[in-house]
Amino acid sequence: MAKIESNLLTDIQLRKWVRGGAAVAKSDGGGLTFTLSAAGAATWVLRYRLGGRRQEVTLGRYPDMTLAAARIAASKRRVAIIDGVNPADEVRKVKARKDWTVRQLINDYRDKVLVTLADSTQRSYGRNLTRIENGMGAMSVQSVGPADVVAEIERHELGWVEAFTLWCVLRGIFKHAAGKKVIVASPCAGIQLEAIIGKRPEVRRRLMLTDAEIGLLMNAKMNTENLLSVRVLLATGVRISELLTARREHVFLDDARWHIPNSKTGQEMDIPLAPSVVDWFRQLDELAGRSGYVLPARLRTRFERLDGDANVSKDALREAIDFWIDNHKPKIRRFTPHDLRSTMKSHMRKLGIARDITEMCLNHKLKGVEGIYDQHTYYDERRHALELWARFIATCQAGEKWNVVPFKQTA
Repeated sequence: MAKIESNLLTDIQLRKWVRGGAAVAKSDGGGLTFTLSAAGAATWVLRYRLGGRRQEVTLGRYPDMTLAAARIAASKRRVAIIDGVNPADEVRKVKARKDWTVRQLINDYRDKVLVTLADSTQRSYGRNLTRIENGMGAMSVQSVGPADVVAEIERHELGWVEAFTLWCVLRGIFKHAAGKKVIVASPCAGIQLEAIIGKRPEVRRRLMLTDAEIGLLMNAKMNTENLLSVRVLLATGVRISELLTARREHVFLDDARWHIPNSKTGQEMDIPLAPSVVDWFRQLDELAGRSGYVLPARLRTRFERLDGDANVSKDALREAIDFWIDNHKPKIRRFTPHDLRSTMKSHMRKLGIARDITEMCLNHKLKGVEGIYDQHTYYDERRHALELWARFIATCQAGEKWNVVPFKQTA
């Protein structure tokens, strides 16, 4: 068997050929070949046989790839060939794979995925996409590793929930990249968020305001619009988003009824209004001016930004409550607008109102088989329950003691 020669070339020969400028093709042995074109382009080529066919793959340019480096690269390719891997196929796969930047990936994610999500999710994901774009937008997607993902999370001083949202967005965009085969696997795989930001803090428990606290709230020193809004929230148990976005055309004061359209937070429903609540809505109606919203925006810039009409901002009532507590120091625990729903639910149960009626007053879907087959709206029962609840908070407002009146469910 003939001896296979190798390491036939020297650095001196290579430099001489490059200076000479003539086209050459010289073998270093084992299929490694130095080629120099007439135009002066010098490259390393590995020639081999696989599957009965002669093939070749370019390893790199000379002098960027030295003679020693070319021999090492050729050796690795030969080992791969023995394992049945075709180096030429691997090169073609790399060329076919999109070499996107993270910014390009984010733009594609916005066009194809973000637009399909709920409005609130689009907002929260959108601000975190901006964070990622500012931090690693210029990086090649294929070069992003787990350490880069961890660094992106750590460089922001965020609360736990917002950091978790950032983590969800990172997983989302790189899952999108893997789905498009821009990368083989997501760099987020194997990362444990708890190791980066710790365990989630204990979720704050909802509180129930006492009779005395309800009395203080009903007489709070707030501007008229804020006070009426808080009273409506307490008396109806609606979600704050439902009141903030309520349109005047959906409030039928002559029928003592408020229609809430279907939304992602709950199904559509008609809320019966107690007489006191009707009066509060009438006052809000007078304050609304020409706006189509029950609670119009208070800043001209918000009107201008939202085509001439807009509802009050989502933080207005929460900030009004905090301002009242911080500046007037009432003897009341700090609470959020959502706590008014738990307050109504808890007190309704104390008033003897059945659990299913209480849940339906809060527009909660009944669970299990009952929720599937019982499609009755219980409007009369809810009206009776909400009127009883309104009378209760009126006694709290007056500082009087409630005389227990058992709740009687209508037939």
